[in-house]
Amino acid sequence: MKGGREMRNLSFDISAIIVLILLLISVLIRKATIGRTNRVFITAILLCMLTTCFDIMAVAFDAAGADYEQMMLFAHTGYLLLHNFESVVHVVFVIGVMDLWHKLKKNVPLQVCIALPYAAVFALVMTNPFTELIFSVDGGIYTHGPLFNLLYICAGSYLLIDFYVVIKNRRLINAKKIVGLLSMAGVCLLSVIIHILLPEQLVECFGVSLSLFLVSLAVQRPEERLDSDTGFYRHSAYGHDAKNSFLSGKHWHVVMLNIANFSVVNSMLGYEQAMGVLKLVADKIRLLNKNLGNKGELYYLDRGRFRIVFAEKDRTIAETYATLLNNELKLKIHYNSFDINLSPMIVLARCPEEIESFKSLMAFGLDFHKRNPYTGRVIQAPEIYHKDDFEIKNNINQIIKNALENRSFQVYYQPIYSISEKKFVSAEALLRLFDKEHGFISPEILIPAAEKSGAIHKIGEYVFEEVCKFVSSKEFEELGLDYIEVNLSVAQCMHGDLADRILMIMNQYNVPTSRINLEITETAASFSQRVMTDNLNKLSRAGVEFSLDDFGTGYSNMKRVVSLPLKIVKLDKSFVDEQANPKMWIFLQNTVKMLKDMNMEIVVEGIETKEMVEAFSELKCDFIQGYYFSKAISKDDFVKFILAAIKQKELV
Repeated sequence: MKGGREMRNLSFDISAIIVLILLLISVLIRKATIGRTNRVFITAILLCMLTTCFDIMAVAFDAAGADYEQMMLFAHTGYLLLHNFESVVHVVFVIGVMDLWHKLKKNVPLQVCIALPYAAVFALVMTNPFTELIFSVDGGIYTHGPLFNLLYICAGSYLLIDFYVVIKNRRLINAKKIVGLLSMAGVCLLSVIIHILLPEQLVECFGVSLSLFLVSLAVQRPEERLDSDTGFYRHSAYGHDAKNSFLSGKHWHVVMLNIANFSVVNSMLGYEQAMGVLKLVADKIRLLNKNLGNKGELYYLDRGRFRIVFAEKDRTIAETYATLLNNELKLKIHYNSFDINLSPMIVLARCPEEIESFKSLMAFGLDFHKRNPYTGRVIQAPEIYHKDDFEIKNNINQIIKNALENRSFQVYYQPIYSISEKKFVSAEALLRLFDKEHGFISPEILIPAAEKSGAIHKIGEYVFEEVCKFVSSKEFEELGLDYIEVNLSVAQCMHGDLADRILMIMNQYNVPTSRINLEITETAASFSQRVMTDNLNKLSRAGVEFSLDDFGTGYSNMKRVVSLPLKIVKLDKSFVDEQANPKMWIFLQNTVKMLKDMNMEIVVEGIETKEMVEAFSELKCDFIQGYYFSKAISKDDFVKFILAAIKQKELV
């Protein structure tokens, strides 16, 4: 009977060893060997193996009897020390999974809660040969001491810490990981309960091994986080970890490396060769990190973008690493028979002090190398990161929504001057938005976002209605203007009921079609979708006239352009900027002649000097628009401007 009990005990332990060996092999094959949390998990596996071995030794020496009392004492002491230390490692692992290392460092009460129970156990077990408070070995018989159950209380306290940390910080991880971590603690608790109820069934080591196996399925899945080419964490892992770092309020540094000329390298060498170059870069990143004590977490995103994250609040290590990496990558990289000169743009940022949010970090890191020339030095984030721009981009949809609800969009007007009549005859209506929190919102940000979200239709209708209100007013009559130009976006032109909505609003405010000129961009004009064509033709038949904006920006399908009901063509500012070039001037002369031959009227945009006015007047252009006369101004200021101009005898 005694031997049967021993075999049952050993069978559980042997099963645990098998599970742990398979789990360790799986972890190593799946390359879960980088990162602090992964290393803690491997430590937990190895510790459980060692604990199980001591348990097997204890069972074997118990069976041997009185001749092996010293070995019995050694085996049981080692088992109890290691088995209880497993609880400590489990807590540390949970903290790692929740990415709370920074809180562990500065949370002294938590450190005490983790250290104190085991310190008490360690002291009791190490002094047990003299006190026999935990267990005794007498005549080859192993017996529990009066304080043995204190070990269970200690293990239970660590389980409570596990549950507390997971529940309190549940927002930091997904439901699957929460279940996995709680299952780990639950299985360990269940194995302890079984052992208490059935002392002959030594299932605790098997329970721990089973909990680690469950964690490997639900939590430790490196294939989901690791890039197979570089061995670094992938883009999704970086996003997850960065988001958690911001949520948890930790202070950290990130070295952002973008290979600015990666697309060129890829084009020259092909994808396979380019990836070979990136692997060499990854090797340099890994080696530098190793030389600095592996303090950084390594990530490869895509297209030559790497990130190295340092959890330390101190900037010294991150700065040292960034400098060394920059110096290393500025050197030629020899790959196969190629000598490659890379353009490594490296930005060092402190989060959240310099980049305050997850969205801002991701938006900034995406393309900062495209907006800044390669300097060959490490760039500090505040040099090129402008908080407001990224805050606006991240919140633009909400800003637009609020502006529509509060009708806080404004319509500004830029005067258009007739060269032949020597007076202002029209104006271009332009959308402006001043947000209470973010101030002026650039149209370059506003319009694309509105088109993407679909809000452009409501915005466009709002602008058109405000223009019609103005045109139908008595003060507009006093200005003596012929019409107002209103911009239409590509998205608006593609909307099926555009023409009907425009005509309805004009009718509502009794605005003659001659008082409105609709302006479409050259890009929009190049589209040949039937919906757009039907809209323009319907409006044209109703008497609405059209202008073509941005002519000359390179998108024109001239056959398409000449088929549209256009009255006015607006020469893009790029023509004006290059008008001093003799070849460009010849091109302009021929362009103007061609448009005149098609009975088009011509507006020149971007005029800023009197010399420009004179030059384009000689070119027989019809209208002038630009800062020489006025920038876009509010309706009230526009009315004052035109009334003042009327009183003047000579404007030019």
